[in-house]
Amino acid sequence: MKIKFSLLLLLCTIVQVFSQASLEGTVKNVNNETIPFASVFLKKKQLGTSCDENGSYTITNIPLGTYTVIASAVGYHKTVLQIEIKEGANTANFTIKPNTQLDEVELFGSRNKRAEKLETLTRLPLAPNEQLQSISVLSHKLIDQQNALSISDVTKNVAGVYTFSTYGNVRESMSLRGYRGVPILKNGVRINSDFRGIGVLTDMSGVDNIQVLKGISAISQGLGADIGSAGGVINIVTKTPKFYDGGEVTFRTGSFGKVRPTFDFYGAINEEKTLAFRVAGAYDRADSYRTHVNSERFYINPSLAWRPDDKTTVVLEMDYMDDSRTPDQGTINLGTYDVNNILKLQDNKFVGFDTDRANTLNTTYAIRLDRKISDKLTVKAGLFSSNLETYTEASYIFQGGGRTQLPILGSTQRYREYYASGRADKNSVFQIDLVGKNVQTGSIKHTFQVGVDYRTTDFTNTPYTTAFPDETLPYVDIIEVNQSINNTLPGSVSVTKGTSTTGSTTKSYGFTIQDKISFNDWADVFLGIRYTSLERTKGNFLGRSLTGAKRDDAVNPLVGFNLKPTENVIVFGSYASSSNPMTSFYRDINGNELGTERWDQIETGIKSTWLNNSLRFNITAFYTSSKNLNLQALDTNGTFLGYYIKGGEDTRNGIEVELIGRLLPNLEVIGGYSYLNAKYKDHASYYYNSSPLNTPKHTANFWARYNFENYLEGLSLAAGAYYLGERPHNVWSRNYTHTGVEPGVKPFDLKAYTTVNLQASYKFNKNFSIDVFGNNVFDALGYNAYRTAFINRIDPASFGTTLRYRF
Repeated sequence: MKIKFSLLLLLCTIVQVFSQASLEGTVKNVNNETIPFASVFLKKKQLGTSCDENGSYTITNIPLGTYTVIASAVGYHKTVLQIEIKEGANTANFTIKPNTQLDEVELFGSRNKRAEKLETLTRLPLAPNEQLQSISVLSHKLIDQQNALSISDVTKNVAGVYTFSTYGNVRESMSLRGYRGVPILKNGVRINSDFRGIGVLTDMSGVDNIQVLKGISAISQGLGADIGSAGGVINIVTKTPKFYDGGEVTFRTGSFGKVRPTFDFYGAINEEKTLAFRVAGAYDRADSYRTHVNSERFYINPSLAWRPDDKTTVVLEMDYMDDSRTPDQGTINLGTYDVNNILKLQDNKFVGFDTDRANTLNTTYAIRLDRKISDKLTVKAGLFSSNLETYTEASYIFQGGGRTQLPILGSTQRYREYYASGRADKNSVFQIDLVGKNVQTGSIKHTFQVGVDYRTTDFTNTPYTTAFPDETLPYVDIIEVNQSINNTLPGSVSVTKGTSTTGSTTKSYGFTIQDKISFNDWADVFLGIRYTSLERTKGNFLGRSLTGAKRDDAVNPLVGFNLKPTENVIVFGSYASSSNPMTSFYRDINGNELGTERWDQIETGIKSTWLNNSLRFNITAFYTSSKNLNLQALDTNGTFLGYYIKGGEDTRNGIEVELIGRLLPNLEVIGGYSYLNAKYKDHASYYYNSSPLNTPKHTANFWARYNFENYLEGLSLAAGAYYLGERPHNVWSRNYTHTGVEPGVKPFDLKAYTTVNLQASYKFNKNFSIDVFGNNVFDALGYNAYRTAFINRIDPASFGTTLRYRF
């Protein structure tokens, strides 16, 4: 019996030895790119190997059976497969996902990758630190960590960016480097073409990152037709598909009735992983610290990506937002034009009517194509479109006098009128670029872009007339802010749509070429030039009428350098110009056109990275000027004389300091400071060395987040502060009149304020976390104002919590 058992055992051993097999395959990432030198091994078995340089592996002499096989690589999650090994050759191909920790996604994005869609803005395949312009990128990680909901919430992390006005909390108009209302783009196309930069709303649930390009941007973005264009642009980049499955859902609630669920789903559609999708969205409703004020929003952001081969990518994107909210004119100033005596209106008082409403419907579309011609040449093409529709019915209070021709009321009394306004705004951009990366000509390397673009804008303002209760009076009633305010709109008030619309239509063709010339490892020279031909076929806006078509051409150069004294430090300098065709057809007293205005900018500074690219520190100095502006000729009483004059000079100079990233593996920080000297010089309308409205000399920001380890693993604490300095609420004018302006009287300053935010987060596991936070926890009192028309208090102390589930 023992002999039989021994023979059987020997036979089984022989069968096992001679019945071994092999396992082979490839290891790729979610972009279908092979991963050289990844590890593949059989769990609990001393069998394994590393991939070759092509991402292929082979393991031999595997006994038959079922095994747990693990593929891993630095910067990626381990991927586990259960595989039955049969006789002969077996195949197992792995697709492994990035590890968000090892992939080193920082507050400014991935450490060693360009920010998503940055090339749509700059049109050069360079990281922010390598670009000649001063660029700040704020990632979705930062947006999530700070529970940011608005453009201003996010851009407070960038030195020198501040809110110009919210116009009653219905828009976000942002300023930069002393220029009001910088253009806000979404995926590289402007959303609102109003030259005043009155701003837009957007939802953060669909945002991948926000890019702030400071200073003149004519080379990459065309002519500066906005008041704020010389200050820079803010580009909102939406989320794009991923070729692996994942997503998250969140639920936020807090002070003032805030309820906000969001979702974000993404993944591959087919087994070959050539098709991928992503859809993000949110529902948001809230009341306000002020009675009668509320908002409601629906937002969705779907996108689709197709990779027919390893050289071609096509992305389709849409972004849709429907927002409805109560305009809140805020409070009033009880003092005179030169005295700050802003009334802290009681929270249970509202100067408008219950029916006041502002509706915003914004849809953007994009089609992007990337095609690799070789390992150094790529063709990039994109078609981007935005459709913005707004409609507002709301009250408006004013004191009288000035252009109203009504008697000036007492300090606590205001006329209350009712108005309606509508706007349709369409913008589109088509651009195609040939991009080269490190193309060698002899001993010199070139990273270049050659491209053309076609841009259109078309907006129409629809007028409405209001019928008031007393047809002889141009207002509804007179209110006393220290007494009870009736918020019911009289039934006899009605609005009627008018027929004489105003607006503007433009189209432009542009040719741009940029080249970063690298002579060696430490010296680069940038050369660029842009030619633009712009035509307007309609123009009747704010008294600036145009009959027939008008074409303007402009050439804008860019020249600069990058010097690299060490691997992680870049010293840069540049000169650039930008042109504004908005006023080129203005005529002087003799009927001669005055020509296109232009801005010139000189910028220099240091960009640096530290601690294995996890920390970035930048310091920038800039000087921007515009001479010979085309200004209205005014009588001594402020009456427009019907022609324009050459005169006026604006200057902006300052210093910006920024720090963002990790000081320690578990300590993230953001710090910034901006000093700005913005002045009117020899100007026909404004006093010498006076400042533009809402322009602070000093802004500062700081934020830190500490992740605990060991005993408190999963817990993180964060704190941040934001400082906005004093700034004039209006202009100091000699003869120019506008809303609230009193010629000859210096305007009062809005007081500086500092807000402090606190946050605690706990991550229960890799899927589930909770945030508890307070904003403006010390209840600082501050105001954002647009002249005296809107004086809006910043939000008082508020608290909330966000539950987040990732999968």
